[in-house]
Amino acid sequence: MTISLAYIRQRYLIEAQPLDAVTELALAADPRPGAKAILDAIARRRSANRSEGQRLRNLLRYENALWTKGVVHVAGVDEAGMSPLAGPVAAAAVIFKPGSRIPGIDDSKKLSAAARGRLAVQIKESALAWSVGFAEVAEIDSINIYWAGILAMRRAVEGLQSAPEHLLIDARRIKEIDVDQQAIVGGDAKSLTIAAASILAKTARDELMEKLDAEHPGYGFSKHKGYPVREHLAALKRLGACPIHRRSFAPVREVLGLADLPASVPSS
Repeated sequence: MTISLAYIRQRYLIEAQPLDAVTELALAADPRPGAKAILDAIARRRSANRSEGQRLRNLLRYENALWTKGVVHVAGVDEAGMSPLAGPVAAAAVIFKPGSRIPGIDDSKKLSAAARGRLAVQIKESALAWSVGFAEVAEIDSINIYWAGILAMRRAVEGLQSAPEHLLIDARRIKEIDVDQQAIVGGDAKSLTIAAASILAKTARDELMEKLDAEHPGYGFSKHKGYPVREHLAALKRLGACPIHRRSFAPVREVLGLADLPASVPSS
């Protein structure tokens, strides 16, 4: 009996069902070019899955080291929106149960908006706890962007419904929180929980900037999210600063005629 290649393609390529040994042997013995094409595609997918599995194992090395010691509630923490000229800075904290893995998770900056949105849903569904925190524009201008980022991260951690036992943070420490912490430089590319936090922070801030675009039209916030791209800089010069522009940032200060005056003094 000849195997229906359309059925095989639908079941094992499109639906990605596991290929049983009998069917695989039959395809290998099938002289039709379509059978070989299906086998080659399945082999490529298996190779990609193995590579993704190894990537996820590497992303979990910090978490696994803690989980094996009995530290269950490991929270990854990261921020988004440090360099825009407008809008708040966002941060997120995420706790997964030991052994969790979500294929596709990576540093949010490496992902498309569609991938971030899809993964954000999976992260929220899979997490033991997650939280998002913000530091507003007035706070950024008062204490400076570095400390506002720390403030947003602190609020995200404090918003977790499950108390963390250990924090994995992208390159920083939150001294106001009395929990064991580990600052990992480039952590959003090295830790699964930090990468998950980077995705939640980025998607939360992007959604907020899209809403703020309706309140402050003409700047293109829904497109560039407040970052200093050419379109935004041109709109800033044409329209002037709006209430969500960061007065402590040089391009905004220049438009306001404040370039020669001192900005906010960093707070320690």
